[in-house]
Amino acid sequence: MDERTAGQPPMKEKRRGSRFPVVVFVEAKWLEYGVQKVRETAQAMEVSALGGLLEMKTYPRIGSELELTNLLSGQTTQVRVVGTRRAMGGTALRVAVELLTPSETFWGLNFQLRKTSAELVKIEQDIKSGGIDARILEEFRDSVDYVRKTAWAVQEWQERQLQKHDPQTVLPLITAERIRRATQLSLAIKTDLEAHEVTRETTGMREFYQAVESLYPRVATLFREA
Repeated sequence: MDERTAGQPPMKEKRRGSRFPVVVFVEAKWLEYGVQKVRETAQAMEVSALGGLLEMKTYPRIGSELELTNLLSGQTTQVRVVGTRRAMGGTALRVAVELLTPSETFWGLNFQLRKTSAELVKIEQDIKSGGIDARILEEFRDSVDYVRKTAWAVQEWQERQLQKHDPQTVLPLITAERIRRATQLSLAIKTDLEAHEVTRETTGMREFYQAVESLYPRVATLFREA
């Protein structure tokens, strides 16, 4: 512990609300001893609309106010340091901050997607206890899983872009997930057809037939070429 926090034992913040594990790159700015302006690049590791946990090499006193800038969106906000603790191995410090004005948007799209995904999981639990048809529950669960994987892809794209890595490497993962989902839906429709729950009069069936008719020869070509 350095001279800025000498005599101040690490404090645990009183956490309000649920945090989500999302990596967000931010720049922290604060005044040291009221005169010296300090800038520090940090990573937010866990966030909520009320605050977050930042991984930093240097840090201000507990109770200090900082200006945070989301390096991806450019959005800024004011926060207060409410606690500190060492990360595993003691190589970096985790600094807990609370937003002076709660925000659902400051931490970016990744946080919003994670939060929405968690809310959808809660809805799934409510559906389970509501006596809903198992097929509807399965469809809902698959849709939530798709949203969760898409949210992960969005996070990967943004992080690779910010770190000057090629974000295009995420696209094959999206394509593989799209194919998995299409296969899953096709098998479900096959089951519905076998159960006579789908007929040529079913809404959208003609468009589906045309799409399958157009898709099949292109897919078949891939395997003839192999």
